[in-house]
Amino acid sequence: MSAVSIGAVIVALLQSLCTAVLTINGIRVAIGLAALAAGSIWEPVRAFHRDAIRIPMLIVAVAGAVVNLAVLAWVWRLRARPEAQWRRSEISRKQRRSERLQVAMAVLTLVLVGAETWAHAILHRHGKPATPVAAISVKTPL
Repeated sequence: MSAVSIGAVIVALLQSLCTAVLTINGIRVAIGLAALAAGSIWEPVRAFHRDAIRIPMLIVAVAGAVVNLAVLAWVWRLRARPEAQWRRSEISRKQRRSERLQVAMAVLTLVLVGAETWAHAILHRHGKPATPVAAISVKTPL
């Protein structure tokens, strides 16, 4: 393979990764909107609020956000390398805005997952409730 075809393959691979990241981002937005709609109609979707469904969805959301941030960091690192300076062109406003939006959405996803995990632990306490101190009877020897 010549140097040009290797470069073309690398650029095509990077473009495919960007497309995949944007697609995943769109799917995450759709899931978030569905969750928002489901939150307003609690009874019909109560069956979906189980750990067997909730936890894998949280894992997928965190994994998607982390992959999105990692790919963006990788792209920024590749752009900043000295070897890339000769072919570097100014990034368009649309692309810069898109990258910022992706970072904001990924960080927001991580914050919301953390908030949901925290709130879920408080609102849905599992296990036996703690016994109040006043209810404990102390037996004294006669």
